[in-house]
Amino acid sequence: MADSGQQQRWRRKVHLVKRQLNVMARSQTHDALDRLSAAFSLAGKAEAVAFACFVVRSLMQRAEYDPVAAQLLADTVEGYRQQRRFHAP
Repeated sequence: MADSGQQQRWRRKVHLVKRQLNVMARSQTHDALDRLSAAFSLAGKAEAVAFACFVVRSLMQRAEYDPVAAQLLADTVEGYRQQRRFHAP
């Protein structure tokens, strides 16, 4: 474990590039990130999160001019919301 001085130096050095993101997630989410990482030859779950964000941003851009992509995005959002309601604590 790094001491607080080392942590502060690291944060000052990389604060424009990296941010720490501690998120509690269900094991299902961690498993999905592992599968994404393996399927697309990514460097772990952190890169899988960045890749998922990239994919969603790309789909949003495509949906601006492609009705098929817009419907796919709408269906995905609705499916996520239904699943979130179903699995809510």
